[in-house]
Amino acid sequence: MAVTPEVLPDKQVQVLDHGFVRLDDAMADDLSVVNGARVSFARRKEEMDESDEGLVRFLMRDRHGTPFEHNSFRFHIRAPIFVAREWFRHRVGSFNEFSMRYAKATDEFYVPEPDDVRTQVGKPGAYSFDPVAPEVAERTREELQAVYETAYETYERLVELGVARELARCVLPVGAYTEFYWTVNARALMNFLSLRAAETAQREIRHYAEACEVFFAEKMPVTHAAFVANGRVAP
Repeated sequence: MAVTPEVLPDKQVQVLDHGFVRLDDAMADDLSVVNGARVSFARRKEEMDESDEGLVRFLMRDRHGTPFEHNSFRFHIRAPIFVAREWFRHRVGSFNEFSMRYAKATDEFYVPEPDDVRTQVGKPGAYSFDPVAPEVAERTREELQAVYETAYETYERLVELGVARELARCVLPVGAYTEFYWTVNARALMNFLSLRAAETAQREIRHYAEACEVFFAEKMPVTHAAFVANGRVAP
């Protein structure tokens, strides 16, 4: 990771302008990997030692993946809808999302920082992204803000007219924020990180992946170090 996000006291990392990644709970440590593997020999450890760290590195290197599944991270995420839709493609995990059928939609939307406004260069599958001129960046931010305000005002008018929220939400753009819970084991989390924290991932979801990785490294430092040492490929 190029930058280590700051973890706030409530186990939360702020992401983008209105988003966050919060570790709601975890049942995860390096010992879970060791015991998941050693049960094959009817053995169980209470504490990690150097041989156990070597075992974790061996499992990662030789891609023995199932011992990395006997743990759990439960994240609470707040992200723009377009980020969530990319995230939900990672199907080895459980999701529950905020529902705009039952609750009022948020009035907060993603407006990129000027440095995050970029232009797309190249062919499908081989894009690069270059910065735009400052005036283009500011025009983009203004245009987005105008669309968001119009969309949300329309949403509120429709709801006031008695239109069901599940239909009124149709006017809201994918820059609107949503929230969801994501429960995932370390093996699936590593797969997510290998794809979404990569340089080829969209910048916005990459920031979220980097935030998730902070908690992974904190809870499972030996596993995380082995993941990094082996090219950030999930076992």
